[in-house]
Amino acid sequence: MSNIKIIPLGGVREAGKNLYVVEVNESIFVMDCGLVFPEEGLLGIDAVIPDFSYLEENADRVVGIFLTHGHADAVGALPYLLEVIEAPVFGTELTIELASLLAKERGLADRLENFFKIDEEVEIEFEDANVSFFRTTHTIPDSVGIVIQTKEGSIVYTGDFRIDPSAKPLYKTHFGRLTDIGESGVLALLADSSEAESHVENVSDQQAADEILETFRNAHGRVIVACVGSNIARLQQVMDAAHTSKRTIFVPGGELMDIVDTAIKLDKLIMPSKRTFGQMKNIGKFKDHEIIILETGMSGEPIQALQLMAQGRHRQVKMQEGDLVLFASTPSIAIETAMARTQDMIYRAGAQVKVLTDSFKASGHATPNELKLMINFLQPKIIIPVNGEYRQQAALADIANQLGYEDDQIFIPSAGDVIEYRKGQFLMTQEVPAGDILVDGNGVGDIGSVVLRDRRILSEDGICVIVATISRRLKKVLVGPQIVTRGFIYVKSSIDLIESASDMTLDILDKHLASEEFDWAELKSDLREQVSKYFFKETKRRPVVLPIIMEASQYQPNKN
Repeated sequence: MSNIKIIPLGGVREAGKNLYVVEVNESIFVMDCGLVFPEEGLLGIDAVIPDFSYLEENADRVVGIFLTHGHADAVGALPYLLEVIEAPVFGTELTIELASLLAKERGLADRLENFFKIDEEVEIEFEDANVSFFRTTHTIPDSVGIVIQTKEGSIVYTGDFRIDPSAKPLYKTHFGRLTDIGESGVLALLADSSEAESHVENVSDQQAADEILETFRNAHGRVIVACVGSNIARLQQVMDAAHTSKRTIFVPGGELMDIVDTAIKLDKLIMPSKRTFGQMKNIGKFKDHEIIILETGMSGEPIQALQLMAQGRHRQVKMQEGDLVLFASTPSIAIETAMARTQDMIYRAGAQVKVLTDSFKASGHATPNELKLMINFLQPKIIIPVNGEYRQQAALADIANQLGYEDDQIFIPSAGDVIEYRKGQFLMTQEVPAGDILVDGNGVGDIGSVVLRDRRILSEDGICVIVATISRRLKKVLVGPQIVTRGFIYVKSSIDLIESASDMTLDILDKHLASEEFDWAELKSDLREQVSKYFFKETKRRPVVLPIIMEASQYQPNKN
């Protein structure tokens, strides 16, 4: 009997950062390697990736990394993993191209020879298991699910998916393949739970496309479309609707995102005609009812661009009366406040707003009925809800209960929990290291709680820098103290406060200079503590107090 373990290192009790490990005997199979973009509290952080400690410790056992699709939540952390382990990477054509772009950006171009393109016809044989794939429907083409087939049965990971019988060929789910997988015997199903708690079912892609076309046809002026660039399916609908309504698309800045550009080059995003796009420098030659302005980017980037347009601060586009702004992607919960603020700005500029998903649901993730279909196709022995917050995982557990699954057949793990197959049943047995690693610029994991705390304080109460030059030989202050603040108070109206803090600093410096046991650390600590207490007493604020005390090596008095 095979020794089987399933270990989520990310993607559970959180949305995104998908990373799932399946161990079969001595072989480790890695499914997806994603990141999440930081919440507001993670000031200055660029991304959050999984902790790779367990994979580092077992690097020689990793036989392959298998990717389901090209979104950041599935491939974004791959370059960071490849910096610590060497393993072949498998994915569909578009997924591998996008993963290659990320690897090159990280300086890993030499690793691309280990990237391999697959499709649903491919089955890869390893010593302890075989790996195959099945087509799924998502908001990006070339999405697949993964099947790890062992002697005891298959472990299936759906990746991000939805079920839409009307999906176009590039996005169609292969239902026959799902049936075959189910009939061959599925031990465990790792299922996307992002929309498991939804009370509204998804509409078909065709209905969303019809709504966009109707919007373009009925608009009398320019239409400004805001869309997340990774939603390739939605961009295709926008391009098709622009062509049918005889409008030309203009892209501010002249450049599409790399993900969009790559999809076009691979014919995964089809331009209806050569005139689909126009150059921004020629936009003045077109009438308003012939224009589509397309703003793409990551989750919050189109929102920021729209704000600049509404305020008249955008380099190329100024919003005007008669414009219609169409939000074509489902807005993230994290940017709801920014969405509301942006809509208000748009109305102030004289334009109108339409949110595509106000009248229906068009998510790229499976809703309850779609999840039931997937479970019925595969008939797994156990279900592990993944890619969702705890409440979403719990909602998928409820769906499984409705289908007759008992509680001991459903696992809602935390990151690092080990679900092990023993004597014909799965058990939660142990934990391995797991957690969040913060990425800031080129630094990976070098930002901790202390730095984040300081950044938070700086953002809330500002900073106060105390500068002075002393002579321990003369036991006196030579220059200063000078106090400089940023983000703390308006200095011109708080001169008395600054002078009092300066006098306090001078007293503290004199006291330490007079001591026979002078200690630099104690001096700076005393300054921080005493000045901080004084500022809080007077202002109820706690700025970061940074003493910069220098010592003159040789003091030459000015003879003049």
